[in-house]
Amino acid sequence: MFESDNYDVIVAGGGPAGATTAALVAAAGHRVLLVERDLFPRFKIGESLMPECGSTLQRLGVKEKLQASHFPKKYSVQFFGASGKGSAPFYFTETQCTEHPQTWQVVRSEFDQLLVDNAREKGVEVHFETALKDVLFEGDRAVGVEVKQGGATHRLGARVVVDATGLNSLLARRFNLREVDAKLRNASIFTHFKGGMRDAGIDEGATLVLHTRDRDAWFWYIPQPDDVVSVGVVAPVEELINPENKRPPQELFDDYLSRCEGLKPKLAKATQMAPVQVLKDFTYRSSRRAGDGWILVGDAYGFIDPLYSTGVYLALKSGEFAADAILDGLALGDLSGEQLSRFEPMFRRGMEAMRKLVHAFYDKDFSIAKFLEKYPERRDDIVQILVGNVFHDQVDDIFVPMSEMVDLPTAWA
Repeated sequence: MFESDNYDVIVAGGGPAGATTAALVAAAGHRVLLVERDLFPRFKIGESLMPECGSTLQRLGVKEKLQASHFPKKYSVQFFGASGKGSAPFYFTETQCTEHPQTWQVVRSEFDQLLVDNAREKGVEVHFETALKDVLFEGDRAVGVEVKQGGATHRLGARVVVDATGLNSLLARRFNLREVDAKLRNASIFTHFKGGMRDAGIDEGATLVLHTRDRDAWFWYIPQPDDVVSVGVVAPVEELINPENKRPPQELFDDYLSRCEGLKPKLAKATQMAPVQVLKDFTYRSSRRAGDGWILVGDAYGFIDPLYSTGVYLALKSGEFAADAILDGLALGDLSGEQLSRFEPMFRRGMEAMRKLVHAFYDKDFSIAKFLEKYPERRDDIVQILVGNVFHDQVDDIFVPMSEMVDLPTAWA
């Protein structure tokens, strides 16, 4: 049963974005309810964190717990070309523009549980197995939610409704806000292996990005605790999810693996632990982040191709920005769409920088190695994006010289 009929803030969705927003608002003394459709802990893909997650995790008060956890420490990203040859690793310590040169490869079920538990410790009322059915409006202003719990429907009031329900975002669908990047319509097939080869020392926890022979797909290779690695292939959605293609996902996965020279030796003695799963990886964003009394965070607002492990980072930062906008709005008595979206321009600029670097990667005539041969002074700019340092005015500077070598997107179409 709910503790109240009315809250300052109701957050729908218990992933990193929702848990972050809820925790920061509740820590300031406001009444916050978080409802989550699933029962935690639950499986989730997207295990690799960007270093700049550290700033939000530190503010939440959980960074020390992560540092003491069994999660592998991640110091770098390394790219492997079509021949199987690896680049020099991009170490996060190369740039002085981060206070967090090390991050983690997490087990998402444990990581997400940690964030929800932290929110509860800060005063958030948490209800699992509680589904958002509707957002209630008076005119153009959101005033509460309708949720279903245990077969019963409840109508609850709120000064702000936070939609953190991921791809299913009720508000993005209601207002037809979703804009999809037509050139980044990909999907992934993924599973976990035990006994995969790892490098030694500081490179043991690195994220690896590996091209197939003809560069028509790429694999991620993400170390996990207990000698486990997360492995997934990303390719155009019509290749992996096609009603006319009768090949089962496992067969497709094995076919792509046979054409990934850099990955085959790493899995030669490994054992697949579970059946493969398939997931759409469309890149999208919402044309609007907030309205009067409501705001979108995490995947409910947008998602960038998994190439650079941006998912959890954008979720955490969007949750943090949303919390700050809400807290300022509560103090001012202004919970208008303009107030709640005041960090949107900065967030869009950072998200757009990540999308541009993803577009460059998918161009078969472009490589970061060739770009840095011509512009070696831009290596720090690349590392800053890989770190996640993208929310600043100079983040676009690198794309001026890069646009001389590759076509970069200018609009979402």
